Amino acid sequence: MTDDTEITVVHLMRHGEVENPSGVLYGRLPGYHLSELGRKMADRVGEHLAGRDITYVVSSPLERAQETAAPIAAPHGLEIASDPRLIEAENVFQGKTFGVGDGALKNPSNWKHLTNPFKPSWGEPYVDQVVRMMAALGAARDAARGHEAVCVSHQLPIWITRSFVERRRLWHDPRKRQCTLASVTSFTYQGDKIVSVGYAEPARDLVPSHLLAGAKPVKGGSKGFGA
Repeated sequence: MTDDTEITVVHLMRHGEVENPSGVLYGRLPGYHLSELGRKMADRVGEHLAGRDITYVVSSPLERAQETAAPIAAPHGLEIASDPRLIEAENVFQGKTFGVGDGALKNPSNWKHLTNPFKPSWGEPYVDQVVRMMAALGAARDAARGHEAVCVSHQLPIWITRSFVERRRLWHDPRKRQCTLASVTSFTYQGDKIVSVGYAEPARDLVPSHLLAGAKPVKGGSKGFGA
C-alpha cells in the first residue's frame, strides 16, 4: 500500500551542451556526445546534487544524456539505468539544418510538415510525449520511494511534461521554454501525487549567452498545487 504522506523528489534534468559543429538537428540520432563545455556542465550539476538523498539515476538511451548522468550517479555510487521513454522527441527534420534564416521555411518540400503547430505536425505529438514522460517519472518515483531520483532527458519532453503538470497548454513558443542546458526541473511527490514543481540552473554561468535570450534567470523555488 502506498503511503500518502511519503515524500519523493524526481529531478528531471536536461543534458549538457553537445558537440555539433555542423549545426544539424540531431534529434534521436546516435553518435552525438557532450562537448568539453557540456561535460563541465554535467560536473557542475553533479556537485550541486552530491549532497542530496539520491538513490536512483536513470537516463535517456542517447549518448549525450548518458554522459550527463555519469557525474550525477558517481558521488552516490549508483549505476545508471536506461529508460527509452526519456528519449528526445521524434522530429521529421532530424539530421538536417532547420532554423530561422537558413531557408528551410521557403522549401516547399517542408511545408507539409508545418501545417499544425498545435499537434505538432512535424514530429511526435505533445500528448504522446506527456504519456511516456509521466510514465518514466512514475517509474523513477517508485524506484526511489521516500528519497530522490534523477532522470536525464531532453529539452522538449521536459518542457512538455512541466507544462502538463502545471496545467498550461502544450503548444508554445520554443524560444520561451524555461529549460536551459543542464537545468533541473524537480517534481515533488506526496505519495503518488505531484504537489510542487521546482526549477534550478546550477550551470547557468556556463551556458552560452545566446542560448539564454528567451529565459529569465532563476534561483530556484517551487510552484505548489492545491489539494
